[in-house]
Amino acid sequence: MKNYVSIILLLVFQGALSQEIRDAKFGKGMINYIAKDSSFSVNFAPRIQSRYESKWSFDGKNNESASTNFSIRRARLKFSGYVYSPKLKYKIELGLSNRDISGANVFNRNTPKQILDAVLMWNFYKKFELWAGQTKLPGNIERVVSSGNLQFIDRSLLNSKFNIDRDMGIQLRNKSKIGNQFIIKEKFAISQGEGRNITEGNLGGYQYTSRIEFFPFGEFKSKGNYIQGDLVREKSLKTMIGFTYDINKNAVKNRSNMGSYLFLNDKSLFETDITTYFLDGVMKYNGFAFTGEYAFRTADNIVIKESDDKIINSIAAGSAINFHGSYIFNSNFELAIRYTDLDFMTITGLADLKQFTIGFSKYIVGHKLKFQSDLSLSSRDNQKDYVQFRTGFDLHF
Repeated sequence: MKNYVSIILLLVFQGALSQEIRDAKFGKGMINYIAKDSSFSVNFAPRIQSRYESKWSFDGKNNESASTNFSIRRARLKFSGYVYSPKLKYKIELGLSNRDISGANVFNRNTPKQILDAVLMWNFYKKFELWAGQTKLPGNIERVVSSGNLQFIDRSLLNSKFNIDRDMGIQLRNKSKIGNQFIIKEKFAISQGEGRNITEGNLGGYQYTSRIEFFPFGEFKSKGNYIQGDLVREKSLKTMIGFTYDINKNAVKNRSNMGSYLFLNDKSLFETDITTYFLDGVMKYNGFAFTGEYAFRTADNIVIKESDDKIINSIAAGSAINFHGSYIFNSNFELAIRYTDLDFMTITGLADLKQFTIGFSKYIVGHKLKFQSDLSLSSRDNQKDYVQFRTGFDLHF
């Protein structure tokens, strides 16, 4: 692993010495250069997120426990640019932290899951783009927002239990404009259906994802619909409303392309069609920001039974809502509040979850250098479960 990273860094720095370096500015990438003949470009942007977490748990029987933990939540190397033509772009993102690369199993040859993104994006006609490779599927808005652009220490429980994350396949994207400012974005993906870094072939069927986004008042500044908080202070009201439909045919994991594999006692895999819906929206104006999300998942077979009708597993089917609002003060200090409610179907045997979170952020150089803290109170099946405090910093070149 050490040699792997060293070789990458050596190639980047050697390349930089032989090319034309441009716009070497903090927050724009550590190295940003273009070949002298303009045949390609590379932007190299490493990033780290450090975290401290403390949790106090309760079980409703006067039993309490506490835990603390320091960790590097994310440590990543990101490369982006174009090749041959500015219409043919690419993105490569590699994970280095334990959380980034964990999840080795027999379906990826028991190797670390280092590759997060490896995708080509071809603008082949007007506003149409064809994507090919591994990257995020067009799912809920909170997931497609980069982890470096969050206004809390991490994403919500809705995202952790319902998101469809990354996968390998192709995507077709388009942007249309109606009138002077109304914009519609359409996204469609066909992917393998087992998540990222699977090397042993397609175990079940394919996954099909469609998303449409409406921008009635035009686009946000600086791609603000994919950045939490209104750091740019929109001068006029901006909104985005999005809807995603996703079906994973013959899925073999309990959360579509995420979660655990549905193994039967004979070590074979159970297959079922899993459908996920997302409805979400973002609104920003003059320092205020609001995001709302609704998720729903169902399956042809919600419980997995053996031949003797014994239930051995279940799909994480149910619904969830997530709302968070914020205001950023003139000192670039932000106060944010989030409420999340997960309601699983009774037949799954999974516990319902509720969480209230208050977050504090101090932006030094926007999301590129910031300090954050949040405090959460969570309940499981309407009983007090735990109190959690987290704090940390983000550094993104």
